[in-house]
Amino acid sequence: MPLVADSGSFLVSPGLGLMIWTLVLFAFTMWVLSKVAFPRIQEALDRRAKAIRESIEAAERQRQEADQLLDEYRERLKEAREQANDIVARARKAAEAATAEAVADGKEKREELVAAARRDIETETRRSLELIRKEVADLTVLATEKVTRKTLDSEDHKRLIEEALDEVDFSALAGNGSGESR
Repeated sequence: MPLVADSGSFLVSPGLGLMIWTLVLFAFTMWVLSKVAFPRIQEALDRRAKAIRESIEAAERQRQEADQLLDEYRERLKEAREQANDIVARARKAAEAATAEAVADGKEKREELVAAARRDIETETRRSLELIRKEVADLTVLATEKVTRKTLDSEDHKRLIEEALDEVDFSALAGNGSGESR
């Protein structure tokens, strides 16, 4: 059973020759990998890192653009609100001015109509009073002629008319207290 005593695990007690060949093969494999595989792996890693860096930069640019657009949007919204408030204020002022102008025009037209109506009333009153005076004068002359049964001369006519007119209260007929009496 000497084999069992000599035979141990080669991992536990490695042989020098095996170790050298293992190191030589490891070095050769590393050299081949460094010439062939590692540059490609490094290139792929560099491309991946560059793509990630570019994606981060693009995302940062987009975030900055979005922030800028948001600021512009807020500024425009603020300007729009100010313009809307300005338009509302101007519309209110215009409405108030139009209302005041309409009220003033209405008052002016009403006053003109009232003045015209007063003038018409005064004119009609004067005309009516003149007609009444003529009628009273004519009736007075007729009544006097019938009572006296004679025709009066022009001096008598005037005197009788004046007396009759002085007796009639025309101020009550005018309605404003300023009647004309002779």
